[in-house]
Amino acid sequence: MEQGLTLQVIAHIHTDFASKFGIPRQSGLVPELYGEVVFEPEYRQIEALMGIEEYSHLWLIWEFSKAKRENWSATVCPPRLGGKEKKGVFATRSPFRPNAIGLSCVKLVRVEQDEKLGAKLIVSGADLLDGTPIYDIKPYLPYCDAHPEALGSFGQAHKDEHIEVDFPEELLNRLPKEKRVPALRVLEQDPRAAYNKQPDYVYGMEFGGFDIRFTVQEQVLRVMDVVEAKKGIQKIK
Repeated sequence: MEQGLTLQVIAHIHTDFASKFGIPRQSGLVPELYGEVVFEPEYRQIEALMGIEEYSHLWLIWEFSKAKRENWSATVCPPRLGGKEKKGVFATRSPFRPNAIGLSCVKLVRVEQDEKLGAKLIVSGADLLDGTPIYDIKPYLPYCDAHPEALGSFGQAHKDEHIEVDFPEELLNRLPKEKRVPALRVLEQDPRAAYNKQPDYVYGMEFGGFDIRFTVQEQVLRVMDVVEAKKGIQKIK
């Protein structure tokens, strides 16, 4: 078999998601989510970012670091289809692929200079787990990357689906002020898998160092409790 390219991790992204449950299904669905892209020491030259602020959006090429498998399957069962209907792996964005590579379009908020970590990218709308390795960053070019007329198959059919969220103010206020709106927007996406929607079941979503516990009854997501997560994750400004 022909040997492939060896990829180098150039950076890691830090987000509010310590586990995959709750991460938006696609990038850009929750623009209120912020992340920090921190470069590895050998890629921290500020010259590598010259001109990047001339773009509003970026492509992140990254690794499904928590979804590795030794073998791959030609077909997968997308959660959006209830986990029962099969599709070809290359007709989905499933993490279980021959190469565990993901692609996300994020908005560039700003470039920050950190005394110890060098230049960092602050981005919004990311759909990545905290600590995800980044392989490359490329500018998003609207004249050739945007295709409004494109067909979106089953993914497009669910783009406007949201769920009503009942988040009591007392519980909402347990979150830091800057985390409240992002948490609401994430919950409105309904984090549950299509094949795992048990009535009266108490779900737990780790977000920003907190465990948000909720149930769903009659198409209303009700937050039951908010407690500090046992293992906090790096805070995002």
